[in-house]
Amino acid sequence: MDVLLQQLVNGLILGSLYALVALGYTMVYGILELINFAHGEIVMLGALVSVSVLGVLVAMGVPVPLALLLALAAAVLVCVATGVLVERIAYRPLRNAPRLAPLITAIGVSIVLQNLAMILWGRQYLSFPPVLEPHIYAWHGASVSNVQLLIVAVAAVTMGALLLLVHRTRLGRAMRATAQNREVAGLMGVDVNRVIAATFAVGSALAAVAGLLIAAYYGIAHYNMGFLLGLKAFSAAVLGGIGNIPGALLGGLLLGVIESLGAGYIGDLTGGFLGSHYQDIFAFFILILVLIFRPSGLLGERVSDRA
Repeated sequence: MDVLLQQLVNGLILGSLYALVALGYTMVYGILELINFAHGEIVMLGALVSVSVLGVLVAMGVPVPLALLLALAAAVLVCVATGVLVERIAYRPLRNAPRLAPLITAIGVSIVLQNLAMILWGRQYLSFPPVLEPHIYAWHGASVSNVQLLIVAVAAVTMGALLLLVHRTRLGRAMRATAQNREVAGLMGVDVNRVIAATFAVGSALAAVAGLLIAAYYGIAHYNMGFLLGLKAFSAAVLGGIGNIPGALLGGLLLGVIESLGAGYIGDLTGGFLGSHYQDIFAFFILILVLIFRPSGLLGERVSDRA
């Protein structure tokens, strides 16, 4: 029972990170019906920028809370600028093209960003500065650190802020109107291009937060970290219902729990044939099952009535 509880705790923490990344996929798809496969690389940029800036600030003697905020601000600035630039250069000219064209472009942008990061930061792993003194809290046989609790808290606040933005602000109403019908929204006075750019900006800001949290969780950042992470987050978005924000949250949490439980018990289930390092197979196994038996996801894909 202690092992089960520990794996559930680990799964909820990991799922919070997946949910943050999955939100970027689902927001763009909800408006453009475009799978932005470069989103994982935006997360990677957020991780690399935040770790680099944080290391410099800590070396300069900046207080840890202020250093973390400044590192996050720098990551958000770089990620938002990159996301908006990618939308303007790579996706907007192909908005009315056949769906295969923007899909191939997204993969190309992902490769370009990955190689640019390799040129700028090199192939080596960047270590997250030891700025947070770890404290372990025990609860009914399970343990959780203060860093993990901070990750969950920041992820929860960020996702709550996104829900407020989408459902309680003028920009959020414009986003929902554009997702419902771009042409009609434009006729009603909504600046569709600006709303789409804002959607990429918000998704990229979420990616920056996720990048910092993931770097803090694993303790490292790497130019190649966004590829697998992006695929897992995409699986989480599909699991919950891509295009549906609550679905992305549910899918991320479920995928994190499933992956954590799988990593904890796969050795026992296979008689030691497979180890915990095979945990990545669960995300793609779930993706295949969802695509076969429920392509719309657990909460269903949002379907708009076209005028």
